[in-house]
Amino acid sequence: MCVTCGCGGGDAQIDGHGMRYARPRRSAAAPASTPAFRPAHGPLDARHAPGTSEAQILRIEQDILSDNDTQANANRSRFLARGLFVLNFVSSPGSGKTTLLVDTIRRWGTRSPVAVVEGDQQTAFDAERIRATGAAAVQINTGKGCHLDAHMVAQAADQLAEQAQLPSDGLLLIENVGNLVCPAAFDLGEAHKVVILSVTEGEDKPLKYPDMFRAADLLLISKIDLLPHLDFDVDLAVRYARQVRPDLPVIQLSTRSGEGCEVWLDWLGAGVAAVTKAPAA
Repeated sequence: MCVTCGCGGGDAQIDGHGMRYARPRRSAAAPASTPAFRPAHGPLDARHAPGTSEAQILRIEQDILSDNDTQANANRSRFLARGLFVLNFVSSPGSGKTTLLVDTIRRWGTRSPVAVVEGDQQTAFDAERIRATGAAAVQINTGKGCHLDAHMVAQAADQLAEQAQLPSDGLLLIENVGNLVCPAAFDLGEAHKVVILSVTEGEDKPLKYPDMFRAADLLLISKIDLLPHLDFDVDLAVRYARQVRPDLPVIQLSTRSGEGCEVWLDWLGAGVAAVTKAPAA
């Protein structure tokens, strides 16, 4: 797990400034003599965290996820109290997440307010693209980290609130770091994870990265305008995804041609309506 082997460093930033929280504290389960965790790419053994047993590593992982889940539940209560429909967009790099968000915001128009939390290891390019639409955006740079966590999202929401940009009765869209592995394990307080699979990728992604597709509540197959030029088999991709998550809803769309975008907006609209009509917890 990335958070025990060290790829989530303490250099995370929000809109260019250091965060109050950068990574979970190490569990007391780890002995004081244990060296700092460093990236490893093998089985859980001495190479993973020298001096730490597999049982200790598993306990550390459990503590980190428990801490994250506690904050995620607090985030969820906060968002529901504001009538916010919150989505966590996950995919591999290059699937078109930011393009989809920009297009969605423009098509969504004035139906309800929208804000975005952008996650990338470096740069503020994506937040700048979102702000160009007129929507509020906060950029989280994770540095060496490969995913967003609930504490990062809480601070992003705090910043939006301080700037009077955290909406009520609307949408909060979270674009996670491009990665089909670690974001699957981290609840951010969202209503749903939305996984995006572009037709420029392989149909077998759901079987190669099953945890992500199992955690998702919606699959968006993007860039379908390119299908005439590719060998991508949509039916096979959907079949593989539903082997992992039976009955997973699927929307095929193209921001370039507009095909499928109204279906996507209807899905969003139903989610917003359900949240805004729900009684406060």
